[in-house]
Amino acid sequence: MKVDSHILNNFQSSIEDLEVDLQKMTELTINNLKASINGLIQRDSAACSSVIASDDEINELEKDIDQKGIRIIMLYQPVASDLRLVTSIMKVSPNLERIGDQSVGIAKRARKMNKNPECPESSLTQPLHDLALSQLENAYLAFKNRDVELALEVKKNDKDLNLICKELAKKLTKKMESNSSRIKDYLDLHYIARSLERIGDYSKNICEDAIFLESAVDIRHGGELPESENS
Repeated sequence: MKVDSHILNNFQSSIEDLEVDLQKMTELTINNLKASINGLIQRDSAACSSVIASDDEINELEKDIDQKGIRIIMLYQPVASDLRLVTSIMKVSPNLERIGDQSVGIAKRARKMNKNPECPESSLTQPLHDLALSQLENAYLAFKNRDVELALEVKKNDKDLNLICKELAKKLTKKMESNSSRIKDYLDLHYIARSLERIGDYSKNICEDAIFLESAVDIRHGGELPESENS
């Protein structure tokens, strides 16, 4: 059956619009993650406030992507790779929204800490943040470029992020035991570390969507790629 060129053009335009929204949402999410930790390390409360204020835009983009995706499915009834693209974008956006929420949580804790004397241990979160940020950036690149190899690498690196978080938690626990006067700050830093660990988990989810988009294989819950694709 011959597809009307006008309908096809409208469909392609709708897909491109969806991809643009996802890119905007990703850029905002990455910028907010950067700003939240800068707010902590550089004691920049204005940066913290900007993260909190701009989170509404991330939330709105998630709703827009969901509504546009549903409209595309209902109007054009895409199949195969086109359907996977639409549904995968709709699955990625909630993970970005959750990462945005974690960045807001970090910003709120950082802004609270900035009212107190500087806490030298804040810098201990920097390696964890750097890896969490790299994981998010690479997860989006894997999705955008349909790069299964990169997606698998990000999933593998999540173990390193979890290990860094675990080691940081041990250090903070020791600090609490030796310096109880700053226990509130150490608890805030522990919360921030857990938020960064969760961001890694959400980035891993995005990689699973990237793999499904390219290979049509669902590797969640222990699923695996065929040997030829996993080599």
